[in-house]
Amino acid sequence: MITTALSHSPGFTIAVNSPEDPLVPFLWSIKKALEASGDSTPNLSNLLGDCIRNFKNNDRYRNDVRFLKIWLIYMGVSDDFAGVFKEMLDSNICANNSSLYVWSASLFELKGRLRDALSIYQLGIGRNAKPVEWLRKAHSLFLNRMSEIQNAASNLKVDDIESTKLENCGINPWDTSTMDSLLKTIHPLLMKFDGYRSSAKPYSGKVALSALKNSSRNKVIEIGGMKYLIKGCAGQGGFAQVYKANVNSDPDNVVALKIQKPAFPWEFYIYRQLDLRILDRERSSYGFAHGIHLYSDCSILICDYLANGTLQDVVNSYVVLGKSMEEVLCIYYTIEMLQMVETLHGVGLIHGDFKPDNLLIRYARSDLTEDGFLNRSGPWCDEGVCLVDWGRGIDLQLFPDHTVFKGDCRTSGFRCIEMLENKPWKFQVDAYGLCGIVHVMLHGSYMEVVKKEKSDGGYVYLPRLPFKRYWNIELWKNFFTKMLNQYPHDDDSSLLHDLKKSFQDYMGSNPQLIRKLKGLLSRQRASMCSA
Repeated sequence: MITTALSHSPGFTIAVNSPEDPLVPFLWSIKKALEASGDSTPNLSNLLGDCIRNFKNNDRYRNDVRFLKIWLIYMGVSDDFAGVFKEMLDSNICANNSSLYVWSASLFELKGRLRDALSIYQLGIGRNAKPVEWLRKAHSLFLNRMSEIQNAASNLKVDDIESTKLENCGINPWDTSTMDSLLKTIHPLLMKFDGYRSSAKPYSGKVALSALKNSSRNKVIEIGGMKYLIKGCAGQGGFAQVYKANVNSDPDNVVALKIQKPAFPWEFYIYRQLDLRILDRERSSYGFAHGIHLYSDCSILICDYLANGTLQDVVNSYVVLGKSMEEVLCIYYTIEMLQMVETLHGVGLIHGDFKPDNLLIRYARSDLTEDGFLNRSGPWCDEGVCLVDWGRGIDLQLFPDHTVFKGDCRTSGFRCIEMLENKPWKFQVDAYGLCGIVHVMLHGSYMEVVKKEKSDGGYVYLPRLPFKRYWNIELWKNFFTKMLNQYPHDDDSSLLHDLKKSFQDYMGSNPQLIRKLKGLLSRQRASMCSA
C-alpha cells in the first residue's frame, strides 16, 4: 500500500515541531496510528480527513511539506484517490514541490492509471516544481517501466495456432476459437490492469439485468459496491446493451454501462492497450474504460459517457432535411479520421468496426480559433470525434509479424473489398470503413463500389455515385482511389499522412474555409445539443 511506503520512506517521516503549532496534535495522532497497525487502522482515514478539513484553507500550511505528506497518505487510503488529488491541486498544496507530483504519480501508477500518472509528471515538469531534476529522473524511470510493460505485452503470442497458417492463409480474428486462444494468452496480463474485477458467480444484484431491457429508466443496479441509477438505453446490439447511468445518483457523474452476455473481457483489454500505447493528447479520441466486472453469466464494462451524439446523428440531421453535409465539414471530419487511423495503426491496433455509429462527437470547452486549426492546437485538440466500441479490436502484437486475416465483419455497407472477394486483409478493414463514413457524409447514403476498367487493361475500384461538380473533385477522387485500391498490408502511415496533408493544405489555402467550418460546427453544436 502507498501509505506504508510513504510512512517508511527515507525523508518521509512525519516530523513533529513546536507544541505551539496547531498541526502538532494531529501529527502525533497520525504518527501513532501509522506505527500501530499501518493502513488497517480504522481511525486513520478519519484522522487524516479531519486534519485536512481543519487546515486546507490555512495559508500557513499551504507550502508545508508535513501537510503535503498528510494529503498523500490520505490519498493512499482513499477510494476516491483521484478526487483527493484534484482537491490538492485546487487547494494549491505544495504546487511548486516536486514531491507532490512524484508521489501522486507513483500512486496512480500503482493503481494502474498509467495515462493519469504520465499527465501528473508532465504537469509537475511544466510547473518547474523543485527540485525539477528529481522530477525529471522519476519521469524518465516511469517511461522506462512503461516501455517494459509494452515489450512484455508485445511478447505475448497466440501459442496454439501454427504461425505458418496465420501468415500464409490468414485467420479470422473474430472466430470463437481464435478469441478463446487470445483471451487465454492475455489473461495473466488482464488481471493486473486497474479496474479488472472478476467473480466465478453470476450477477446477483437486487434488480435483474434482464429487467433493464423493457423499462430501465430510474432503476438502480449495484455493481462492485457502487450504485448506478439507470437513465435510459444508449444503444444495443445482438450481444450487448449500453445504458446511460448516474454513479451513486450523482447527475454530474455520468457513465455508460455496457452489459454483455456471455462475459466478454476483450474490449476492456483493448481499452487498456490504448492507455498504454497512446499516451499523448491523441488519447481522448479513442474513449475510456473505467473498469470491468466479470461474472459467470455476463460482463459489465464501465466507460465514459459522451452526450453529444454520433457522427451518424449529424449525418441524419442533414438527411431529414433532404440535404447533404457541407463539403468543408466533410473535409474536417475526414482529416480527423485519417489522423485517428494513422495513430491507431501506428501502435499496432485495428478497430475492425469503423462506422459512423461508433464515432461520438466531441466539442471544445472554449470557442474555436482560426489560427489553431492546422496543427490541432488550443480548442481544436478537444474538438472532433471519439472512436468507441472496441469489441472487434485487433492487437497485432499478439500475432506473428506480417500476419494477414480472413473473415467477414458482416456489417452491411462496411465490408471491405477483400472480404467481398474472399481475399486476405489487414488494415483494409479500417480503411474501407473510413471510406464508407466519408461517402455517407458526402452523399447521405451507404457506399457501393464498382470495378472499372482502365485503359491499360487493369481495373480500379471507385464509389458508384459520381462526385458533385461543385466539390473539389480531384481531392476526393485521389482519396477514394488510393484508399480503395492496392491498400498496403503493412505500414500504411505514409499513405494516411499524405492524404491527410492534402486535405489540410486545401483548408489552409483559403482562410474563409476555416471561418466557414467554425460557423458550421457552432451551428451543429447548437442544433444537436438542443435536439
